Amino acid sequence: MSAQDPGDPGREPTEEEIRAALEEEMRRVTVDQVLLQSVVSLINLAGRRLGLAPGSEGEKDLDQVRTAIDAVRALLPLLEDKVGQEDAGSIRNALSQLQMAYAQEAGGGGPSEPGAPSGDEPPTRGDEPPGPGGSGPAQSSGRLWVPGQ
Repeated sequence: MSAQDPGDPGREPTEEEIRAALEEEMRRVTVDQVLLQSVVSLINLAGRRLGLAPGSEGEKDLDQVRTAIDAVRALLPLLEDKVGQEDAGSIRNALSQLQMAYAQEAGGGGPSEPGAPSGDEPPTRGDEPPGPGGSGPAQSSGRLWVPGQ
């Protein structure tokens, strides 16, 4: 038996080397970076679940899209002060586009029964309590809230 050279590019890393690399990554990464990456991933995944990405038409899942939109809406206030105005604006823009596409898909041209949500309303969950201070006029009217406006 011969021991493999640790510098050999063809060998598999040991469990100890994998653990050390993971520990080094955990030392470098920040919570803000993870939040931003999570928001970007949720936006991209929601686009796929809406069938917006080429070849993803069979992946439509409006419940998953609604969950992703809700998650991005919840995380966005945490990120707005951490990322630059340009990045925050890009995230808000992508979220707005997702909300509009979701409303069009979910609405299907109009409510199918009385009391059904129309395409003008943002995704909501009936079992969720309103956010701090209750829902404001923009949320309850179905209009998109844009910070600073």
